[in-house]
Amino acid sequence: MMEWIPVIFVAFKALVLGTGMFFAIKWHYDQGKKLNGRRAVLRAGAKVAAVAVLAALAIGLFTFVVVKMTGLNLSSS
Repeated sequence: MMEWIPVIFVAFKALVLGTGMFFAIKWHYDQGKKLNGRRAVLRAGAKVAAVAVLAALAIGLFTFVVVKMTGLNLSSS
């Protein structure tokens, strides 16, 4: 028999995240119209992209340091 709990939780999570993304995009769009228009929206988008790239690099560096400290072997052979 199929377990319904994961199906319900995944559906709820998708609904909540979808709603949150909709309102986040709407809020940023409204803020962009309120400020200098397209330039402000592009500047905010560039800032978010830069922070995301820096966060990914920091997580990668942290992972690399932890792997080296613990002596894990990541070679393919």
